[in-house]
Amino acid sequence: MTFGEQPAYLRVAGDLRKKIVDGQLPPHTRLPSQARIREEYGVSDTVALEARKVLMAEGLVEGRSGSGTYVRERPVPRRVARSGFRPERGATPFRQEQADVGVRGTWESSSEQAEASASIAQRLGVDTGDRVMRTKYLFREAGEPMMLSTSWEPLALTGRTPVMLPEEGPLGGMGVVERMRAIDVIVDNVTEEVGARPGLAEELMLLGGVPGHVVLVIQRTYFASGRPVETADVVIPADRYRAAYHLPVK
Repeated sequence: MTFGEQPAYLRVAGDLRKKIVDGQLPPHTRLPSQARIREEYGVSDTVALEARKVLMAEGLVEGRSGSGTYVRERPVPRRVARSGFRPERGATPFRQEQADVGVRGTWESSSEQAEASASIAQRLGVDTGDRVMRTKYLFREAGEPMMLSTSWEPLALTGRTPVMLPEEGPLGGMGVVERMRAIDVIVDNVTEEVGARPGLAEELMLLGGVPGHVVLVIQRTYFASGRPVETADVVIPADRYRAAYHLPVK
């Protein structure tokens, strides 16, 4: 193989990808069998198998037990509002966006006390093993799962206060900025780091994805005078949603 020449399995995958994108292989169409690919492209079984694996890893096709491999429906990505968006009425960005576009958004949450792992302790500026309040969320849009979030808050800050449980009490569900203000902690900065990776099995099970699907992972941390007061991991299916940032100009 000369420099710049693609391996055979990538050439086959590229041609099949083009047929999917162009509509020659529309959604729910069965992908040509391994034997058909081998015959049509004049390649080995190994090359045909690897080409199919590429398309599956890209999320273009999915396997159905006992039936074969089919072209997946390609959803039109929706936006998910992120930091910098300061909604009125004290709602979180997710809640406000759902109201603005008239979509019936719902969420489930559960909170429990836990010990800070080494990575979470570093993000919160506390010691490993310190007590934190961990809250897990599953957000739905029109009944379909669309986003996961796990947040951690140091109990040294919120413990024994009315805002110790993020989704309960007089300010339950009002967002970090408003809740912290209620205990005289003024949030003045938020950072987000965005990355992508294959979704974990338990994440994809909750989000309705299949093994190999890519997710966006947003690490968010709120600060008050340089002190981290909350950090969270937000997980979003990359094939269905885009993170939309509304950043004010000062």
